[in-house]
Amino acid sequence: MERLNIAGRIFYGIAIAATGIQQFFFHDFFQILFPPVPFTIPGVYYFSRLVAFILVIAGLAIIMNIKTGFFASALGFLFLFLFIFCQVPYELFISPYSPIHLGLWINPLKESAYAGGAFVIAGQSAVNINQRLKLIERGRRFAPIGAFLFSFTMISFGLSHFYYADTVADLVPGWIPAHFFWTYFAAIALIGSGIAIIIRFRVYFISNLLGLMIFLWFIILHIPRALAAPLANNGNEVTSAFSALAFSGIALVIANSQRSPVVGKLSPTFFSRPFSGK
Repeated sequence: MERLNIAGRIFYGIAIAATGIQQFFFHDFFQILFPPVPFTIPGVYYFSRLVAFILVIAGLAIIMNIKTGFFASALGFLFLFLFIFCQVPYELFISPYSPIHLGLWINPLKESAYAGGAFVIAGQSAVNINQRLKLIERGRRFAPIGAFLFSFTMISFGLSHFYYADTVADLVPGWIPAHFFWTYFAAIALIGSGIAIIIRFRVYFISNLLGLMIFLWFIILHIPRALAAPLANNGNEVTSAFSALAFSGIALVIANSQRSPVVGKLSPTFFSRPFSGK
């Protein structure tokens, strides 16, 4: 259990640091972090560099488990801020497309899941690290909300598999038969896992399976696509690969976290012990 928890935290940290490095390389905000506004925002270039630096430092700190509570909390609030005040207004009021289309929310939902994962990691970090710092305390309070944000994203992605079945089926590697079967299987698995985490049903078992499933996607689907076109569309395939790694890590942390007594007092217990459903 502890090894899977550590692996999940490392997966998430790698994905965050890699996203920051990518942003440095391409000299612009990735759409997973900031929407593609059709006008110039003064200083946004320098803000993108600052965010990239924060991502690299925070990702490395989470990998090495150095002041994890602080850096995870900071990441959670940063991602949540960008999601609420940048991504959502863009999709509702600025984007030329109708916000009712689920496909337009893929990047905002990914950022929401990133925020959720950061809060989940903050909620299970060691309590003796800067325990009195308000940022960490508030990050711990958001741990159950973080698990919900991640689960909601998984449910939404599962629904998108049904809405865009043809597109998703094309992503399945050619050497794997029955593309539509795996498309719908993944949809049901994502929706069912998200619901199970929200209602606290066998979280240990189901969230571990979710983490394993997404990790297999990372190996079988995303790595080959990233290696085939690492620079295409501002490195979108590489970003998608690291997103899958982050989501796998978040699921593993949710499954294998043991909430500390302090965190338990600050917020209702969310994570269940194996098969307890509580």
